[in-house]
Amino acid sequence: MTTTKPRPLRLRAPLPAWGSVLSALGGAALLVLSFQPFDWWPLVLPGVALSLVALRGRRMSAAFGIGALAGAAFFGVHIQWITVYLGPLPLVGLTGLMALWWGLGGMLLTFAWRLGERMRGPWARLVLLPALLAGVWMLRESLSSTIPWGGFSWGRLAYSQASSPIGDTSSWVGASGLSFLLAFVAGILACLVLARGMLVRRRVVIGAAIAVGLVAIPAFPVTETGTVRIGAVQGDSEAGLLAQYVEGDIIRQHAEATELLAGEQMDLLVWPENAGEQQPQDSPSSTRIIDDVQQLVDAPIVLGAVTYEQDGDETLSYNSLLLWDEGVRADYHKRHPVPFAEYLPERDFFGPILDALGFLDLIPRDYSLDPTSENAFDVDGIAYGLAICFDIIDDGLVREMVADHGAQIILAPTNNADFGEGSWENVQQLAIAQLRAQEAGRALVNVSTVGTSAMVLPDGTMVDRLPQYEPGAMIETLPLSDTVTPAMAAGAWIERAIAIATLGALLGLALVRRRRA
Repeated sequence: MTTTKPRPLRLRAPLPAWGSVLSALGGAALLVLSFQPFDWWPLVLPGVALSLVALRGRRMSAAFGIGALAGAAFFGVHIQWITVYLGPLPLVGLTGLMALWWGLGGMLLTFAWRLGERMRGPWARLVLLPALLAGVWMLRESLSSTIPWGGFSWGRLAYSQASSPIGDTSSWVGASGLSFLLAFVAGILACLVLARGMLVRRRVVIGAAIAVGLVAIPAFPVTETGTVRIGAVQGDSEAGLLAQYVEGDIIRQHAEATELLAGEQMDLLVWPENAGEQQPQDSPSSTRIIDDVQQLVDAPIVLGAVTYEQDGDETLSYNSLLLWDEGVRADYHKRHPVPFAEYLPERDFFGPILDALGFLDLIPRDYSLDPTSENAFDVDGIAYGLAICFDIIDDGLVREMVADHGAQIILAPTNNADFGEGSWENVQQLAIAQLRAQEAGRALVNVSTVGTSAMVLPDGTMVDRLPQYEPGAMIETLPLSDTVTPAMAAGAWIERAIAIATLGALLGLALVRRRRA
């Protein structure tokens, strides 16, 4: 009796070099369109698929170049908002860093293609190889989101799905897990297109079944434990790095906008990052205005401000949130300051370079880090999770506020005044906040100095939203919850498990290939 060995995966020939370049650039273009402000979220799948196909069959040097080209094309457009006030240098530097990560990821994806195509059996055709490719994609995202200096988490696949039915899946697997699933489906799509000897009808049926299966995953059930009525104010204040304002202007603008809420009953009022300017508790005029606002709304206030502490001869400065209730009752110091904006890493090295380029004045001081600062306030028995601006892109901080500090709702004060009217940054950051609401199963208040401010339900639905660059106020009754979603309880372990499995599979396949050689 003879047994037939399973045939290796049979795919069409790799693209020629020029085809790979076009495929990479086409994938980058579709990825740009899948994110805000376009929000054509289904395009993330063909965008990733084209990016993967472009890397198949390439030499390692070419894979690095094609990956870097795709990364530069994507980020050069996706984060063009950084140039509005700050000029081209930050865009070139940040895009270059992300292109480097995409180039390294491209090499690893090409390696995964080589090993995966040698796998045998029916499961290898549509499951194992796409899973391997997806694991590498997620690993590259995870590394670039943390290294160096805390990384840059913008542009993760998961963030494109905030307004889609797929966003709910993040409550089970977290942002990294959702990126893996999206890349996995895109990998299947790539293999379906490339596979030889398969009927078109079968490809369509399989692809449709996979897409429907991903959309059909319901959100993790979240139990409502009560409600809270929150007011939020957008002062339309010029509060950016280059802004010239008279002391007290920003506070007065937010106080004037708060008058729109006069007569409303609320449990808490939220002002944005930097709305309290600098050390307002030590300024009699600032204290008087904020106390008057508190009397107007008859509720505690959470507001952002730059604060200072003396440590011997050194003055420490923090980007802080203050809980104001007849004075400062508690504070939180931002845990994820932005490198090259809120502090200058390796100042002795980068300082002279930026000084020669005329950019050093943009970073006159380094905000201090306080790793012991708890990112939650307790107000009348309700735990409010706290995320200042780019804190919201830090997976660990979001998990900490919910799993460790019991946050029942999330406050995300921010200052987007450096990015210009109509900026893509504002709506991209809001989309990240929406996904965080779904991931954590928490209502969320995103309030900005200039917009886009919004109040978001645990399913990502926006129940109120203010236009950019107009003063305004919102007030809503929002749900509270004590439910800890799987993403909050195990999101880090899900990411680690996928990364370890991916690296283990690559190593195992490489060893098998070496033995067969």
